[in-house]
Amino acid sequence: MTCVITLRQKGYKLTPQRRLIADILHDTGAHLTADEIIAHAQERMPGVDKSTVYRTLDLLEEAGCVFKSRIGDTFVYHHAEEGHHHHLVCRKCGKTVECAEDLFAPLEQSLARDYGFHVDLHHVVMNGLCQACAKET
Repeated sequence: MTCVITLRQKGYKLTPQRRLIADILHDTGAHLTADEIIAHAQERMPGVDKSTVYRTLDLLEEAGCVFKSRIGDTFVYHHAEEGHHHHLVCRKCGKTVECAEDLFAPLEQSLARDYGFHVDLHHVVMNGLCQACAKET
């Protein structure tokens, strides 16, 4: 698991709680809210404190092991090994569609070339209307 290696290389202590949270994100392979991660962690290691989970998620995000994205009113986390992808979220029905990683490649290149700005577009969430809801409008 690259998270374990990354944390060790960056000099972080690999506590049982950190390893557990990294394992949950890695093994689940889904987008999870902090509350879902807390529930999984407490099932496997009763007594894990919520603040420990939040601090660990912040650490894992800072280390590049997880991506944190806002979908609606909630933040979700997913393991960086899943790769970069983007989401289209319907603001009316809530339908979520994953988009390819290279969707924003032309934009990234244009911003770098024209403005000398290197944008971080690893996990973008775009809100709008899905085809079905757009027809109803």
